Amino acid sequence: MSESLDGRVAIVVGATSGMGRATALALARSGAVVTAAGRREERLDGLVEEISAEGLSVDTCVCDVMVEEDVEGLVEQVQEAHGRVDLLVYSTGTNIADRSLEVLTPETWDMMLATNLSGAFHATRSVLPAMRAGGGGLIIYLSTAAVQRPDVSGVAYQASKHGLTGLAHGTRVEEQANGIRTCVIFPGLCDTEILEKRPTPTPREVLDLSLDPLDVAEAVLFVARLHPRAVVPELQLLPSRL
Repeated sequence: MSESLDGRVAIVVGATSGMGRATALALARSGAVVTAAGRREERLDGLVEEISAEGLSVDTCVCDVMVEEDVEGLVEQVQEAHGRVDLLVYSTGTNIADRSLEVLTPETWDMMLATNLSGAFHATRSVLPAMRAGGGGLIIYLSTAAVQRPDVSGVAYQASKHGLTGLAHGTRVEEQANGIRTCVIFPGLCDTEILEKRPTPTPREVLDLSLDPLDVAEAVLFVARLHPRAVVPELQLLPSRL
C-alpha cells in the first residue's frame, strides 16, 4: 500500500512553469503542505489563484536558486511555518539557444551550471539539516533523458544534468544513515516552455506525441508515496510514441 501524502511538508523549487508547476499542484491536491518557489512572483500568484479556486492552498516564496541566501531563506520560511521539511523537488532548469560549442561562451556556461546544478546544490545543502533533524526525507531532482542518450541540447546543458546525477547519488549514499533518500527522474521530450529556447522550433506534430508536465508530476507522486524503506535512485520517463 502506498504512503499518504497528507500533511507531508514539501518544497517545489522551480514551480512557476512546466513540470515544477504541475508537481506543486499535484502535491497540493494529494494533501501535501506545499511551498512553491521560483523567480517570477506573478507566476506564483497565478498558481495560488488556481489552487485556491479548488479550496486548497499553497505557500509561495520568491527565490533565485543562483543566490544561496535566497535558497536558505526559502528553507527557513518553511521550517518556521511548519517545523520540518519532508520532501524537496528540484525542478529548476534552463537552456539557451546559443548552445553549440561554436557559440557557447564562458559566461553562458557559468549561467547554465549555476541554474541547473549549483542551484540544486544550494537547495540540497539548505534542506539537509531539517531532514536530518526530522529523521529522514526525500529529495527528487528532475533531470533529462539526454543524460542516457546524448543529443544536441548543448554541452552546458548536458554537463549540468550529468552533474545533477552525481549530486543525487552522492547525497543518497552519504545521508542514507539519516533516513534521507534521493531520486533522479529523467523525462524525455516534454511540452514545456524550455522548448521555446531551442534554436529551431519543435514541430507541432512532435509536441503532440511528447510528455505532458502532468506525466512528470505523476511520477513524482509515485516516488513520494513509496514507504521510506524503499528507494528509487533513478526513474526514466519517456514518451511512448517517440
